[in-house]
Amino acid sequence: MAVTLNTFRDARRRIAPYILGTPLLRLPALDSPLGCKVYVKAECLQITGAFKLRGAMNKLLSLPAEQLARGVCAASSGNHGRALAYGAKQLGTSAVIVIPRTAPEIKIEGIRALGAEVVLSDADARFAVAETISQERGMTIVPPYDDEAIMAGQGTLGLEIMEECPEMDMVITPVSGGGLLSGTAAAVKGVSPRTRVFGAEPDALPRYSESLAVGRRVTVERHESVADALVSVTPGEHCFPCVQQYADGVAPVSDEYLLKGMRLLLTEGKLLGEPSACTGLGAVLQKRIAVKPDERVCFVISGGNTSLAQVNALTKIN
Repeated sequence: MAVTLNTFRDARRRIAPYILGTPLLRLPALDSPLGCKVYVKAECLQITGAFKLRGAMNKLLSLPAEQLARGVCAASSGNHGRALAYGAKQLGTSAVIVIPRTAPEIKIEGIRALGAEVVLSDADARFAVAETISQERGMTIVPPYDDEAIMAGQGTLGLEIMEECPEMDMVITPVSGGGLLSGTAAAVKGVSPRTRVFGAEPDALPRYSESLAVGRRVTVERHESVADALVSVTPGEHCFPCVQQYADGVAPVSDEYLLKGMRLLLTEGKLLGEPSACTGLGAVLQKRIAVKPDERVCFVISGGNTSLAQVNALTKIN
């Protein structure tokens, strides 16, 4: 990804009228259990409940007017679809979202409520289904992560973090296809090369851990995880080299510790993040990412689109 700080600054100016500059919160109640000075970037408070709105809006606003008018289509595990549905509604165009049948109902209904058409498919088939629909209807595909405009939009949250706390020592984001991690890492390193940036992914789907270990993109076998927003099995073609260049590593996290992170954020931090958003907390709790008591560490809470059933499940973990 050939970007400069101006790439992220331009994206930030472009999307500013359509998104929230979400708060960077200092949560001292989490310092002791996590072993560092805890900050969270609360993208769970974003307009559509997740960071995905940043990339979706940047891509939509980059399209020629005649292309935008023909409508957009996307494959999504939920949050990208909701963001694209919202953006399409704001810009007066149509959207079709292809989403896995296994996605939480709250995410499916959230997309429909914004006026987009929802098509359900198997998780592994969703990209092929979206491509077919786009060709049949003349719509433009808006990828959930593997696109430079999407990556630039996601990276705008990195700029916000470093502007509010230039002394930040570490930033940890969830990772699936890699749009959030690649954009954030590039933006953060552009401002502060000393700040370390890590990704955290479910150990049921270690696509980045394994790919970084061998130095090339690999596809992992699909296994179920409570991290329903992190379902990609292969790193993005554009995202992977950017992660290689700018990120300091990716840690796999068990569902048990992911949920422990979610529970800690809710009970002690008083903030509700969806399971996928809490991978960074889980990584530190599981000691997969090492932190120190004097370090300022920002956990990107990437989304908050969760159901009561998922919250109730927290009572069943040790």
